Amino acid sequence: MKPQNLLIIFSDEHNPKVLGAGGHPFISTPNLDALAASGTRFTQGTTPCPICVPARASLATGRYVNEIGYWDNADAYEGRVPSWHHLLRDQGHRVVSIGKLHFRGHPGDDHGFSEEIIPMHIVDGLGDLISLRRGPDAPVRGGAKKMIGQAGPGESDYTRYDRNIAAQAQIWLREEAPKYQDKPWVLFVSMVAPHFPLTAPPEHFYRYANRQLPMPKQYAKAERPQHPHLADYSSTMNYDSHMKSEADVRRALAGYFGLVSFMDEQVGKVMAALKETGLIENTRVLYTTDHGDNNGARGLWGKSTMYEESVGVPMILAGSDVPAGKVVTTPTNLVDVFATALDAVGAAPAPSSGLSLFDIANAPDQDRIVLSEYHAAGSHEAIFMLQDARYKYVRCISYPTQLFDRLNDPEELRDVAADPAYAPVIKRMEEALRTRLDPAEVDLRAKQRQAEVLAAAGGWDFAWKRGDLPFSPPPGVAASWS
Repeated sequence: MKPQNLLIIFSDEHNPKVLGAGGHPFISTPNLDALAASGTRFTQGTTPCPICVPARASLATGRYVNEIGYWDNADAYEGRVPSWHHLLRDQGHRVVSIGKLHFRGHPGDDHGFSEEIIPMHIVDGLGDLISLRRGPDAPVRGGAKKMIGQAGPGESDYTRYDRNIAAQAQIWLREEAPKYQDKPWVLFVSMVAPHFPLTAPPEHFYRYANRQLPMPKQYAKAERPQHPHLADYSSTMNYDSHMKSEADVRRALAGYFGLVSFMDEQVGKVMAALKETGLIENTRVLYTTDHGDNNGARGLWGKSTMYEESVGVPMILAGSDVPAGKVVTTPTNLVDVFATALDAVGAAPAPSSGLSLFDIANAPDQDRIVLSEYHAAGSHEAIFMLQDARYKYVRCISYPTQLFDRLNDPEELRDVAADPAYAPVIKRMEEALRTRLDPAEVDLRAKQRQAEVLAAAGGWDFAWKRGDLPFSPPPGVAASWS
């Protein structure tokens, strides 16, 4: 491929089902839909971990969580493992980030970017220490009550931050990009929407609040699946217990949908600047997110589960050497961004656990297996997920295994792990997992590291007195502890 610039537009907590181009019946995402029409959309995108900090570390390094050891929201990327930003910067490319990174952010940390503009990192370089207590004695998280309390029309620190991110991206494209013509540049524009608080600008909130939104699937208590991990998660991250009526649920959904449309509006502003400057002719564009959101399905909110709403990510690639209007079903993962970024700008390749999305887009659909794993808040034990073109295999340490036949059950409503007809699939998936890792060893290693991090920070008493932070504040905003 001819080396070109790369613009990566990254959001936070975007459920892949909430996208017009993905078939959602009413969400308004015209700018992302236009990007998908001009390029290739990957329908089976997944995150390496359905929570912010580990997913972003994997995105940076092209490695799965168990390979790099950034397990949770209190153990953030600090530059120890080489990233694609490091490699490209070292090869002479200008690599700039604007917005949320959720790295450690200590003075002297080198995350690999040539420049970080209005970066958002974990709070105090320590992040979510309370999440490090993961067993039956894990406390109920106080931030859950705030989520429904803040759902509604208005502006939040996050929407104001995202407006600034989009503004800074437009300024950079117009004033800085022309300075770097000797080698292709990479601009990483990372917004926070649609991550809660579910406060959406009024013009977007009322687009959905003024209609009778359908209730989430399997929301009724009698319909919800029963699994020990879901019980662990719901008892710790007890979002739904604060939903007192269907009106509360619909208000939360309107806030989320409104934030998706707000985020799409910011994408449109950045894309307009790219086109108006003429840079679009020599720039490829990748859109994706760190993980999804359950959005009330099965009574779950937030992320942290292996259902498609949480572990899936939208993924769109556009520009030269990318088929236009193509839909690819080959499973992909955020670890693929590493090879994709190197490919896009013509940099020397480097080892990673992923593949280039350019190669995947230009090949026939493949039956590839990708991995996700979770070792953080609401989980008493490690959870691993393998997904191929048809099946999703969810493996815990002692809890029952789950299997979903996504060809016959795309909404993942029926766990078929106990069906003898699927025993060969279970066997094959378990063997595939074992070739990658030892589940018990990884679980132990994660918990040992978490104990070390908690002790180094001052222990549980310090973490508890410090408070519960429902979400990280943007630059210049004080943390709001519960």
